[in-house]
Amino acid sequence: MTEREQLMQGLADAGCTQETGTAICTLFETGEYGEMLRQMKKQRCELIREMHESQKKIDCIDYLIRLQEKRMK
Repeated sequence: MTEREQLMQGLADAGCTQETGTAICTLFETGEYGEMLRQMKKQRCELIREMHESQKKIDCIDYLIRLQEKRMK
C-alpha cells in the first residue's frame, strides 16, 4: 500500500469524506504540510464537536432513565 493510500485509508477510517481526504492527500503530495496539518486538525475539531453533541444526547437519555426509574420505585 502506498503512502497516499495509507493516508486516504486513515482519513476514511476517521470519517473524512472522499473530497476532504483527496484535498488533504493533495496537500501532502505537494509538500504543503502546514496546511495539511491544519486541515487534519480542523477535521479533529469537528469530530470532537460531534462527540460532545453525542454526549449531550446521552446525558439527556440518562436523565430520562433516572426519572422513570424513580417513578417505578
